[in-house]
Amino acid sequence: MEFRPANPLIVQSDHTLLLETLGPHFAAARDALAPFAELVKSPEYMHTYRLTALSLWNAASAGMSVDEVVEALSQWSKYPVPPNVPAWVRDTMGRFGRLELLRSKDDGTLVLVADDPLFMMEVRGSRGIPDLLGDALDEVSNRIDEGYRGMLKQALVKAGYPVRDLAGYVDGDHLAVSLQDVGGGGDWSLRDYQEQAVDAFLAGPDGRGQGGSGVVVLPCGAGKTIVGLTSMVKLGMRTLILCTNVTALRQWRDEIIARTSLTEDEVCEYSGSSKVVGPVTLTTYQMLTWRRSKESEFVHFGLFDQENWGLVIYDEVHLLPAPIFRTVARLQARRRLGLTATLVREDGHQGDVFALIGPKRFDMPWKDLEHQGWIAQAICTEIRVGMSDDLRMAYALADDRERYRVASTNPRKGAVIDRIIEQHANERVLIIGMYLEQLHTLAEERGLPLITGKTRQEERDELFSAFRTGEIKTLVLSKVGNFSVDLPDANVAIQVSGTWGSRQEEAQRLGRILRPKPGMENRAHFYTLLTLDSVEQEFGEKRQLFLAEQGYTYAIETQL
Repeated sequence: MEFRPANPLIVQSDHTLLLETLGPHFAAARDALAPFAELVKSPEYMHTYRLTALSLWNAASAGMSVDEVVEALSQWSKYPVPPNVPAWVRDTMGRFGRLELLRSKDDGTLVLVADDPLFMMEVRGSRGIPDLLGDALDEVSNRIDEGYRGMLKQALVKAGYPVRDLAGYVDGDHLAVSLQDVGGGGDWSLRDYQEQAVDAFLAGPDGRGQGGSGVVVLPCGAGKTIVGLTSMVKLGMRTLILCTNVTALRQWRDEIIARTSLTEDEVCEYSGSSKVVGPVTLTTYQMLTWRRSKESEFVHFGLFDQENWGLVIYDEVHLLPAPIFRTVARLQARRRLGLTATLVREDGHQGDVFALIGPKRFDMPWKDLEHQGWIAQAICTEIRVGMSDDLRMAYALADDRERYRVASTNPRKGAVIDRIIEQHANERVLIIGMYLEQLHTLAEERGLPLITGKTRQEERDELFSAFRTGEIKTLVLSKVGNFSVDLPDANVAIQVSGTWGSRQEEAQRLGRILRPKPGMENRAHFYTLLTLDSVEQEFGEKRQLFLAEQGYTYAIETQL
């Protein structure tokens, strides 16, 4: 292949990809890379991606072929693609599906089957695998204990051998349910991409009718709840739904009651205030992982076995706590649907989501939904705020962790917040941060309501309701505002402090203002306040990675 100077991509032999941002083909190349490459950093002029086994396996599970990946690299590369890269891509993606978990036609037991005797010999000799294998049936197959189904899939992913699970699922108790018009007015229907997401989940790998496990990735505000409840309706089985908090739980409950034929008595809440189990039961991760002490058992894990669930839905699956993974490992015979805006996990457990919940079944680029009007157009601005001389001295004398706190709580951010609120007078504004003392100060000085983890649920509900009606126009939120808070009219978010370099938090906070704005300009503003020339500015660049991958750019302003 000849040198093509107009192309923006440089493919390197170490599996990293360099993408120039200034050329005319940047956006097209970025969109081509997004399904199978992971963005590592995104400075102004050159973005760095990395090809990983997991990114390629997720692409394969979503139906992308090896040839499509290799063609995308070749199409946008400025220089000839190093020959080892396509070879590695073919080998890595080609591993997905070479192992399958099946049901024996003779006795219905679980069997691991390879496509080649030598490959099976390689698998059998890999670290951590032999103890999970039962008797060898022949050169290419081993019997598997039902209790090891999840642990084996985890171990195989870690060893580099992703398995396609076609062993099927037990049917839960029947649930008589149908979709219905909201209020009987016929005023809603599934969007095309929501139907595609449901079909992809139910069809499973290669459309072979073995659907029932996997992850649907859609941006906040795009209707992941609708995908979940429609999947439940189509399966028609008792369903357990895990949510991030009680506010999200009750939003799910309201949606299910409004959009399905189920009654209030059939949609039950299992929380601190109401422990009722029914045909559809909603609970929270916090509830399930509660225990009296670190040495005690998890009190409420019995909920997973209390009913014959046909479907378990994991909302915001990228936040799944580690103890839940252990439970999911033994729930492999139950259908599992993960919903998330991003598969990014800062703890490195992406592989466990892939193995135990299932691979990515459907993904929709945020910008595609924005262009179609299904989510708001987001204008992102990073404002770098200077330090006073006293703060600069305190910053210089602090250790690394304390420097981050000093920079994040820079008092000069207050004046910038006031300017933004004045600029967006009469609009709905969320001020979101991490440090409680900072948030209490900001709220008290401006006479604004504040919601933190200590705010009683009843008070939270009242404040959220007042914000939705317009009685309150500005809310201050701690990290409780990161997740699943449905505030459709919120169109301005001011991020005053955040969790180090958390990409998922950045995406979640932008998501709070992405709900479409019918009857008004479908536009939202996302402001991030960072202290100039500090570690907070450095971590801010890491936080923005996922959104940069989705095509968002940040305008930079400086406020000395």
